[in-house]
Amino acid sequence: MKTILIANQKGGCGKTLTAITLASALANRGYKVALADADTQKSSLKWLKMRSKDAANIQAVDWRNESSIGDAPAKVDWLIIDAPGALSGEHAEHLIAESDAMIVPLQASFFDIDSTKRFLKNIDDIKRIRKGKVDIMLLANRIKTGANSKAQIQKFFDKVDQQPVAWISERTAYGQLAMDGLGVFDRTQKQFMLIQQQWEPLIRRLLGQNSADKKEDWF
Repeated sequence: MKTILIANQKGGCGKTLTAITLASALANRGYKVALADADTQKSSLKWLKMRSKDAANIQAVDWRNESSIGDAPAKVDWLIIDAPGALSGEHAEHLIAESDAMIVPLQASFFDIDSTKRFLKNIDDIKRIRKGKVDIMLLANRIKTGANSKAQIQKFFDKVDQQPVAWISERTAYGQLAMDGLGVFDRTQKQFMLIQQQWEPLIRRLLGQNSADKKEDWF
């Protein structure tokens, strides 16, 4: 099992959107996926509760209580963790200790950029991070149309010397589908497939450069 933590200390940066999109993407590729909700708002759990039985199956895991962290279903290929906002201290260490990779979504705003900068600095001393055992990926999320928006956040990526693994545009389709417990990867129409393409660099990174949809490369 590979465990992916979606985290940032800034609320509203799209952690849950990232978690449910990634979970549905992997589930629709035939992987056995579980989605762990560690946020007291339980947005991911609510999304799963609304999910149709006809949609690709995603198992629900409740990690809102810190004592539950680490409990996961058997025989799962991927475990996606939707972390709480203001993640720090021992709580951050516990979740990172369970993770093989961490995706840090952020938007093109001063507050997101400043908060993300502090978040990355705060977790830098965590042993598992310091030893390079967790692959940290930045995700440019909810990017609005226009050069100014992209240029603002690009300065941050250049400063931390790490480029985002993918650029995700702001689309109303995410919210509309979420109301039915669905994600963009649950749809095959052309307009959704165009949105899916923005996530492909991230998915390929998780699966491995040459793996595409081959499970054996990671398992």
